[in-house]
This record gives sequence, C-alpha cells and structure tokens, in this order.
Amino acid sequence: MQNKKVAVIGGGPAGLMAAEVLSEAGVAVDLYDAMPSVGRKFLLAGKGGLNLTHSESADRFAERYGERRTQIEALLRSFGPQQLREWAHGLGIETFVGTSGRVFPADMKAAPLLRAWLNRLRHPVHGGAGVQFHMRHRWLGWAEDGRTLRFDTPQGEARAQADAVVLALGGGSWARLGSNGAWVPLLAARGVAVAPLLPANCGFDVAVQRHLPAQGQSLPVQAVPAAAGWSEFFASRFAGQPFKTVAVSFTNAQGLTFQRKGEFVATATGVEGSLIYAASSLLRDEIIRTGHATLYLDLLPDFTPERVLAEVAHPRGSRSLSSHLKSRLGLDGIKMALLHELLSKDEMHDATRLAAAIKALPLRLVAARPLDEAISSAGGVLFEVLNDDLMCAALPRLFCAGEMLDWEAPTGGYLLTACFASGRQAGAGVLRYLAA
Repeated sequence: MQNKKVAVIGGGPAGLMAAEVLSEAGVAVDLYDAMPSVGRKFLLAGKGGLNLTHSESADRFAERYGERRTQIEALLRSFGPQQLREWAHGLGIETFVGTSGRVFPADMKAAPLLRAWLNRLRHPVHGGAGVQFHMRHRWLGWAEDGRTLRFDTPQGEARAQADAVVLALGGGSWARLGSNGAWVPLLAARGVAVAPLLPANCGFDVAVQRHLPAQGQSLPVQAVPAAAGWSEFFASRFAGQPFKTVAVSFTNAQGLTFQRKGEFVATATGVEGSLIYAASSLLRDEIIRTGHATLYLDLLPDFTPERVLAEVAHPRGSRSLSSHLKSRLGLDGIKMALLHELLSKDEMHDATRLAAAIKALPLRLVAARPLDEAISSAGGVLFEVLNDDLMCAALPRLFCAGEMLDWEAPTGGYLLTACFASGRQAGAGVLRYLAA
C-alpha cells in the first residue's frame, strides 16, 4: 500500500474515519473539505453535549434505521456502539451512559475529541506521513478524462489524481457548515442513482383546524376549516415555548403507528423538538403522499380520560373556565392557549368535547420545514448501486459514506454511529480494492 494514494472528500466523521483506516494501513491520504476547518457539523452537534451513540440492545438499536435497517446493521456489525466507545477511549476520551441510555464523552464536549483525533491523523503513532488536509477545496467533480478530480480553491481551480476516492460529503442540511447537497447532480450525471434529499429530524408547519366536528360526527379532511399557521396572538406569545409532559400519536395511511410521551416546542409557524423529530419520517412521508398529516396531542398523558372528564365537568361556580382547568387539572400557559387556538367557544364550554380534546387534540401538519433547517437529511446514494464495501458499481474506484447515503435515523447517537461505521467500511473497502 506504500505507493497508493487515496482522496477523501469531506471532513466530517465519515470522511475522517475512512482517512484513519487508510492512513493506518500505510496509504497516502489527501483529505479535501470546502470549509476552512473539518468537523464543523460535528462540533455543532456537540454544542449542547456530544451524543456519540446509545447503549440500548443491538436489536433495538438497529430498529432505529427503519427501511434501511438491513444495510446499516451490516455496517454496525464491524463498528457498532461498543466499538465506537472503545475507539473514543483510545483517543483518551472517556464516555458515560446518561439516564436516557445515551452515551456522551465524560466532559460532554466534541472539541477535545476532535482535536485528539486530528492530532492522531496528522501524526500517526505508527509513523508515516499522516493524513494531508486541504481546506477550502470545494469539489467540482471530474475533469474530461473522468478520473482527475477538480476543486475550487481560493487560488483558483486545483486538480488531483488518486488510486481511489471516498466521498463523504454529507446530506443537504446545514449548508453553512458544508452539507449543501451540491454533489447530487455531479453523481447523477455519471450514472449514480440518488434518491432526492429530504428533511429529517425536522419541524413542521401547521394549518390550524379551529372547529372540531361535533361528537360522533365525521367530516372529510377537506371540509374541516383550516388556516395556515398559528393565529397572530398564539405565535406572538408562545413561539419558542415548550409543551412539556405531553404525548403524541399518529397513524399513517399504511397503518404504521407512532405513539410516545415527551415534549416539543411551538415555533412561529408550527412545531419542532425531540418528540416531533422522533415522528418526523412518518409525518414527512405522509405529507408527501396526501398533502397533510394529522397527529393527536394528549395534553395530560398521566390522566385517564375518565378523570379528565370528571374534572372538566366538576361544578366551577363563579370561577372562569381557565381558573377551573388550572385548579382541577393543572392546565394553563401554552396548553390552555392551544385549546383556545383550536377549539370554538362552544366546544370550550362543552365538557364532553373539551375533555376529549384535552386527551386527543388533532393538530394538522401541512409542510416539513426546509431541508437546510433540518437536523439531518434523508435520501442520497442508493445502497442498491453500491457493493458491500460501499463502492459505486457505475464508477469503480469511487466509494461513498456517511449521510450522503440513502438512510435516516432519529437523534440519540444513531446518526453519528452510522456515519462512523460507514466511513470505516468505506476505508476498509478501499483497502480491499487496492489490494485486489
């Protein structure tokens, strides 16, 4: 491998991991990235505490990858959550399991891990040249010969050749950090099949249904009055505030069901936050198919429907409805405001219908927020056009890794783990290709 050279394009976790595997095998590695420094999205992900991976069982962990479970599970067998923790320990970064089962560095920070990693890549313990980094090199595709790589740099166009190429260019979210999806037409033009990039772990815009059907009455969705976004009153007073201790449920047209307790946040145009992100793939796909997705919000998941009805119907004397609901059920603030936002005055004063709404308040979502706002993206290079080593069938010598592959996962360490694992697989695949 001493006379071989590999270009790794993309300096996120997948690209850096591929570079590490190759460098440790004695391959000369040139890593290119469009940004002034590597790992920018990785650092942002760790701003509030770097969630590296998760400690749950392997089977449960693999389930998180949905329709791409088979493909991602194959990668995790070689480099899964435990191997990732051991790898971090090898960099001098101790990890711990939080109360939610998520795994974090001991100091919760991403920067020390990245610094230690880059130092090892530049100065490998086994000697050798180490990885050569080329910053502010934006990949432009190939030259006329189909092999020479083209880059846009501050000094003008640069060109490079390599015995193999690993692309780890990210998806389409957070363009300002380098993941802008500009690689899609470049690969499509060379015959590499790419699924459209879509927002994942994203927020949604609402269309407010202000009047619920009467009890026992069923109206088609088209007949339910809806207005885009929150009212000016609700948006101005409650955007940015959390819905705490709630539960959401959603069933799509295919019968797949999501139900979970947690919290989320109201935005100026809709909703976002952990509970919404967890259901985002189902919600997004339903909106694509039908134009909307209606989830049901339980404002008091710790109360039975019978208790809610009894408390709502309890005589309130001279107290206002708001005071009554606050004293009997603890309903106030944003939860109370949402009831007023979605229900008519008659519905608010009908104990049976109000109690039913408190336990199953329909919230109609009509659009995912733009891709660039999403935490991650779905879509990308189809696994069906790659071999087990993540090499493109249409372009031998070209390997793909990370978020630019066609998969998605919820937050909780699953995104990072699969990125690391795919980078490791691509790097090992390049070694097998070069050896052959």
